[in-house]
Amino acid sequence: MAKPVSIEVWNPNGKYRVVSTKPMPGTRWINLLIEQDCRVEICTQKKTILSVEDIIALIGDKCDGVIGQLTEDWGETLFAALSRAGGKAFSNMAVGYNNVDVNAANKYGIAVGNTPGVLTETTAELAASLSLAAARRIVEADEFMRAGLYDGWLPNLFVGNLLKGQTVGVIGAGRIGSAYARMMQVILLSKSPDVVFSSILGTYGQFLKANGEQPVTWKRASSMDEVLREADVISLHPVLDKTTYHLINKERLATMKKEAILVNCSRGPVIDEVALVEHLKQNPMFRVGLDVFEDEPYMKPGLSEMKNAIVVPHIASASKWTREGMATLAALNVLGKIKGYPIWGNPNQVEPFLNENAQPPAASPSIVNSKALGLPVSRL
Repeated sequence: MAKPVSIEVWNPNGKYRVVSTKPMPGTRWINLLIEQDCRVEICTQKKTILSVEDIIALIGDKCDGVIGQLTEDWGETLFAALSRAGGKAFSNMAVGYNNVDVNAANKYGIAVGNTPGVLTETTAELAASLSLAAARRIVEADEFMRAGLYDGWLPNLFVGNLLKGQTVGVIGAGRIGSAYARMMQVILLSKSPDVVFSSILGTYGQFLKANGEQPVTWKRASSMDEVLREADVISLHPVLDKTTYHLINKERLATMKKEAILVNCSRGPVIDEVALVEHLKQNPMFRVGLDVFEDEPYMKPGLSEMKNAIVVPHIASASKWTREGMATLAALNVLGKIKGYPIWGNPNQVEPFLNENAQPPAASPSIVNSKALGLPVSRL
């Protein structure tokens, strides 16, 4: 028998029981559920990653829907438990759902939600931040100062890379990759900068020309290997599937420039982390900025010791507006299925759900298995 877990309860007499496996930012998501007669139970267990047994205990005998996290293993066991409890919906508070067995959810007729459309700019901002921090060795310099080692200016102290005029490669130039390229163009003003494998520009290029600057140019590379060979900074933004697992491996790292910068804010297994550690050891001027890891939350041996690596704990979406928006979208995914609402027509255009001065549309923002379940699409 599963051990009981600690919870916080809102609207205890609500008709529908919705469980959140973690406290989430903001209160709007709670209020939207309460307004629709939901009893909201939030797990307050002091445990970073809940086990399957913990979540089964949370689901209990009656549960209409669950809001979960990408660190949880949502497979056959949990969907069976949710189905037995009368559950209709589960939503990740994340755009990715690699932790979810969608086929198992389909088997039990449970809708699976995610939260796209709200992470684009904030994820691109972190990728740009890691690019700059790696280039100018900001983390190393900060640690140096805090250790009390600075005793005066020196010509060779923390010399890094100038990004002006460099070539940026974007692998996976979707919404986030293109937003990153747009941000980076402001940095890369020079006679011949390139943003490779991205799509940008128009009005801004005209502005630069009017002010005596050469516009940033871009081209679509003929292959990923071309990007790896030519780029000074490479930011990874692909989806994770069988074709992108270990996309960056020992052989491809070897094709990159010796002083290149590699940034990953996509999915950890896109990089062969063991090969990366070895490459960092052999090439001290090669630098990386990582927000995600192959065996998250763990790093491969040796990575944390690399001075030429910046590592942060999966915070690409960690801006207040974004995380509160993700919580709202996840809650509305669950609520929509409970209430029998249709599915929003474009999951990447979610602004109507995030407007705090108006009621959200009567729809589920994003259900990834809506077609498999035969759910209707909203005409709003």
